[in-house]
Amino acid sequence: MKIILSSALVLLLSACASDYSFNSNLDGEAITDYFKAGDVTLFEGDSLPKGHYELKGLVQGESCQADVNGVPASLSEARTEARRAAADKGANGIIIKQCVLMEEAAQGCISRALCVGQAIKMASAD
Repeated sequence: MKIILSSALVLLLSACASDYSFNSNLDGEAITDYFKAGDVTLFEGDSLPKGHYELKGLVQGESCQADVNGVPASLSEARTEARRAAADKGANGIIIKQCVLMEEAAQGCISRALCVGQAIKMASAD
């Protein structure tokens, strides 16, 4: 019996030592695109950037509830989309000028949220 258990243990351990490869259907660029909004600092209301910065242009973000059973439009999603647009312009900050939530159906959306702001490039804190 000990021989069978020992043989089984050796087989299990040898299986762990084999050369495994990992393949994924995840796209590295899609992951980078998803997280790039996190590199953009959000300034809203009375919160303004300190120090010098360069204006990169106006950006906007939108959230749309496409159908009745869909997720309602949200201001936070619209701000995140605006941050992604700012990152696309090479900005590391955004000053939100105005966000609006429209809850009446228009332009293919049941509800819609829009945020507009200025993309800015701030001096690095090195």
